[in-house]
Amino acid sequence: MPDASISGDVIVGFPGETEEQYQRTEDLVRAIGFDRVNTAAYSPRPNTPAAEWEDQVADLIKSDRLNRLNAVVMEVATERAQRFMGRDLEVLVEGVNPRNPNQAFGRIRHNKLAYFDGDGEALRGRLVSVRIEQANAYSLYGRIVGDVAPRDPLRFGTAAEQQQQQGQQQGQQQQLVGAA
Repeated sequence: MPDASISGDVIVGFPGETEEQYQRTEDLVRAIGFDRVNTAAYSPRPNTPAAEWEDQVADLIKSDRLNRLNAVVMEVATERAQRFMGRDLEVLVEGVNPRNPNQAFGRIRHNKLAYFDGDGEALRGRLVSVRIEQANAYSLYGRIVGDVAPRDPLRFGTAAEQQQQQGQQQGQQQQLVGAA
């Protein structure tokens, strides 16, 4: 599934984590090609066994690993986002861009935010097609190119494929009627 979006969660600095183990985490993030990774540094919680372990990782090391991992995550997410450039994507409009009232925003099927010029209030709840012109790690920017044709929820494929299937079915029905 080359166009699938993959996300995950990573905690660095768990007691006993070595630099080699941390490096394997970085390698995994690069190899998988995550679109998003939620990251955090381990912090001991009261009444948990790990909080009592002797091999706690120093705060400076945890902070360094977290910063390094976040840089890798940003690099990989930015690279992955480039696959959307120039594509017309379905966006479910959520409303007005809080930072720019002249823009609407919504989410694509990959759970990535997309921003485009338009009336967010009027478009809220609609499925529109947006041509992507800029792709950042966690957001896309483009221009609206039209509404998305309604889909039959029981059929698979894009709206265009569904329309083609519907046309084929109508043609088959007309042939049956003509033969009768």
